[in-house]
Amino acid sequence: MSDLPPMTSVKRWLVTTNHKDVGILYIVTALFFLLFGGVMALAFRAHLWESGGIGLLSGNEFNQAVTAHGLLMVFWFLSPIASGFANYFVPLQIGAKDLAFPRMNALSYWFYLFSGVLIAFSFFQGGAYAGGWTMYAPLNVPTYTPAMEATTGGNATILGLMLFVISITIGTVNFLVTIHRSRAEGLGLWNMPMFTWSWLLTVWMMLFAFAALLAALLLLATDRIFLTQYFATEQGSSLLWAHLFWFFGHPEVYIVFFPALGIMFETFQTFTGRRLVGRKWVIIAMVLVAVQSFLVWMHHMYLTTINLEIKTLMMATTIGISLPFDLMVFALIYTMVKGRVRFTTPFLFSLGALVLFILGGITGVFLGAVVLDYEFRGTYWVVAHFHYVMVSGVTALVAGLYYWWPKISGKMYSETLGKINFAVYFVGFNLLYFPQFLAWETPRRVFHFAEGAEFYHQLSTVGAFVFGASFLIMFATFAHSYLYGPRAPDNPWEYSRTAEWAVPSPPPLENWTGRPSYKTGHLEFVEDSKAATDGGVAQGEAAAAEVASTHEEDHPDHASIWPLGIGISTFLFFFGLTGITPYIAEFAQGTESPPEGLVGIAGEPNIVYPILTVLGIVAMGYTLFKFGVEQFDVPEMAVAERWPFGGIGNTKFGVWVFLASDVVVFGAAIGAFVFMRLHTGWSDWTTVPFASWPGLLNTYVLLTSSFTVILALVFAERQSKKGLLGAMGATLLLALTFMGVKAYEYGVKFQQGEFWWTGIEYSIYFVTTGLHALHVIFGVLIALFMIYRIVSVDAYLEDHRPVEFFGLYWHFVDIVWVILFPLFYLM
Repeated sequence: MSDLPPMTSVKRWLVTTNHKDVGILYIVTALFFLLFGGVMALAFRAHLWESGGIGLLSGNEFNQAVTAHGLLMVFWFLSPIASGFANYFVPLQIGAKDLAFPRMNALSYWFYLFSGVLIAFSFFQGGAYAGGWTMYAPLNVPTYTPAMEATTGGNATILGLMLFVISITIGTVNFLVTIHRSRAEGLGLWNMPMFTWSWLLTVWMMLFAFAALLAALLLLATDRIFLTQYFATEQGSSLLWAHLFWFFGHPEVYIVFFPALGIMFETFQTFTGRRLVGRKWVIIAMVLVAVQSFLVWMHHMYLTTINLEIKTLMMATTIGISLPFDLMVFALIYTMVKGRVRFTTPFLFSLGALVLFILGGITGVFLGAVVLDYEFRGTYWVVAHFHYVMVSGVTALVAGLYYWWPKISGKMYSETLGKINFAVYFVGFNLLYFPQFLAWETPRRVFHFAEGAEFYHQLSTVGAFVFGASFLIMFATFAHSYLYGPRAPDNPWEYSRTAEWAVPSPPPLENWTGRPSYKTGHLEFVEDSKAATDGGVAQGEAAAAEVASTHEEDHPDHASIWPLGIGISTFLFFFGLTGITPYIAEFAQGTESPPEGLVGIAGEPNIVYPILTVLGIVAMGYTLFKFGVEQFDVPEMAVAERWPFGGIGNTKFGVWVFLASDVVVFGAAIGAFVFMRLHTGWSDWTTVPFASWPGLLNTYVLLTSSFTVILALVFAERQSKKGLLGAMGATLLLALTFMGVKAYEYGVKFQQGEFWWTGIEYSIYFVTTGLHALHVIFGVLIALFMIYRIVSVDAYLEDHRPVEFFGLYWHFVDIVWVILFPLFYLM
């Protein structure tokens, strides 16, 4: 499928892969989740009108509302709406026609949407997860939370978040490849627009931070569904979760704020008529923050048993990461001083974001000090500080909505309505959260508070409804604009300086009529061939002319139904998994050594869930196969800036980026093993495998399979079909041998009455080696597909690169086993 239906057709929005359409889908869906999370907030704020609640919510319903609000706002609203802006405008700003992998971009959106559907469904599966958005152990394990006896809804929340993280990872790889390899001629990294710079650093942080969260969620999901013991022991489980979560959680603050910061930079430049003061230093400061964000996570853990020296070090890094932000704040202030400010609606929201961020930063200084944090941690001071920082980002994102609305819709909005919207928004927010600093002694996530704090809580509740009304005004403003607003010119802002304002409003399907170029130092459009290269790098007009002489004009495809199909089938699989726990508990109770504390952790078995799980697996197999065989043309840019990754193609770079993320996933799983073993006592750890020879045999098997993959690449380069088939077949046979040995090894342990729930050593062994085995299974499926393509259409003989990409993945899987073997079998 390649023809794209008109925008008025529902079908278009189901099959589109165009970056602008996907961006609109992200923005609209994120705004829906904003409303969803906002309703949750209004419900529990109304309940907090008086101490003990007004009877609107029960205790468990209050916990569900607080938890769902946090999760929806942090994950399903803040990052996705920024991703929507990035989808729409980053390709326009860098001179690309689309993202590098359009179908993967659509798939990322559908995973995002269906992950949110899982969250919504959780409320109807015995209750959503109610242990707080940080999901601290042991409250995240049903054994320790009798109020969460119906685990299905909680499982849906965890699995929904897992699917969301998978969506983020796919999108991250796509953006990194696009920004690094699809910039217009002459557009070096230093000269990229500030929003694109902020998004580039955001997705680099996402790549590693969300991989750590995915590992944590995998371990938690095995605890909840398969009854492993990662977070259910007294041997450091709570501390393990805190390390894994906050290694993601603190970079997440900057992941959320950086796109908003990029919008602030763009709008300050546009509405002051002045280039950002200290632009290069601001970029360096953002890079420093992105790196340092992974070095401060333990300042969320001052109340744990971490020794004082480490806490002091984390306090120093916390102070250190604030310094680059000082530079960025002063750069924005000096840009206003040096320029001539125009108080439009986008600028007012950006200025409001700066004010709120400064207040949030100042109040955060108190939490960065170990001694003060002992007093403030877990109070409403943290709630207020957190929201001043995070909602400053929301404020800038609303500025982005107003700033780019004319480009997206082709209509202008009413400045009067926009300014009323800002006034109600700013007053409502401060009325909502500033009183919480005054009521700081109130414990967070609790609806009982001291009598003297009641007035402040009532002010806060009034503020919540005023703040909520501001979003209704925003939606009304945009609706009025869309229905009755005047046509927007191509560039409604006098001093805008980025490429999206050089095309019509809204932009055409393929963005440009000519090829964008900055070769002369400013944006111009060059008329030459749109043909693709064969994967090499062409630079300059001479190279473009050479390409034009050997290729006819190629047009990219913009429509595919299979991303939606994969999204639906994956949703069915995950939804089915939510109700598997009762069957695992039933199986465990029938063994000779059932885990302790099984009573009351799962509901009654429901046959619908295993049926949906199997149906989802079958549907995934079919849709992934159709996705793989579909003819979908995505020409690479013939002339582009690709430094520092000019020597490799888009797909190869994408594979490397994905593997970098996977390194963090395995690193977190192996790190959990090392942490728990050190906590238990290294020499007191039980070695789970019954003998070392199965692991040694599998090591030889996988190393040999790496050799056969190399042979496959050699035969593909020589265009030898028989040799390629033989080498791929040998690789497949060796992979199946590995799985057979692993199955035998597991079978022996089961016969001995030892299962993954027997103890923490067994949980870690089965889950870590099982995660590796899952990667082997993925490799087997890919190899089977490739063998089918070789047999059916003589694939990979003319273009051997897919064999090389598979080899990169397979070598990574083998390297991981080389690390796991001594850890689990020899130590």
